[in-house]
Amino acid sequence: MQPETRRYEVHPAHHGRDAAHTVDGVSHEDAALAFIDRWHPKVDEDGEVTLMVADCETGRQVCLRIDLDDGTTAPCD
Repeated sequence: MQPETRRYEVHPAHHGRDAAHTVDGVSHEDAALAFIDRWHPKVDEDGEVTLMVADCETGRQVCLRIDLDDGTTAPCD
C-alpha cells in the first residue's frame, strides 16, 4: 500500500509565505525535495537549502535543512 500523498506549502526559510508554493508529498521531507527539484532555491555556502514546510491539512510546520551534495534532510537548529 502506497503512503498517503498530502499537500504542503513550502518556501525558503529566509523568505516569507508570499514565496511559498504548494507541492504534493508523502512527508515534509518529500515535499521539501519536490520543491527543490521544481523551483531550485538559492543554495548557501555549505551547499544546503533551508526550507519551511507546512502541511496544508494539519498546519504542522517544520524547518528543514537539505544537503544538496548527499540529499540528507535534518531539522533546523
